[in-house]
Amino acid sequence: MRVEIKKAGITDIDLLVKWRMTVLHEVFSISPEESMEELKQENLRYYQEALLRGGHIACFAYAEGQVVGGFRGHGIGREIVSWLIGQAKQEGISKIYLEASECGRSLYQEMGFTDMCGYMKLKEKE
Repeated sequence: MRVEIKKAGITDIDLLVKWRMTVLHEVFSISPEESMEELKQENLRYYQEALLRGGHIACFAYAEGQVVGGFRGHGIGREIVSWLIGQAKQEGISKIYLEASECGRSLYQEMGFTDMCGYMKLKEKE
């Protein structure tokens, strides 16, 4: 499968937010039924600002005109992460963080990432 990595811009914002919400559901094991509308809107505002000022680099992997970043076992994740690392280095960025699902953890470790302390969430009172 021939994959092309393309930088995401402001015109890709709806697709970017859609994929971001999918990632958050997976990484943090959030039920698809759980409403995340407020978080979705916050991400939309963030991307609108950050993409316009150049403070965020995002990309999509395409194969045959379709976004394929979610296909596992085809080397696409490695291509995306390598592309992002290259972009960060070109920009002089030396600290790179990512949110890892259990499925992606071994790939990221192979690429040189190490574990950080986990995130914590305040439990809602009943």
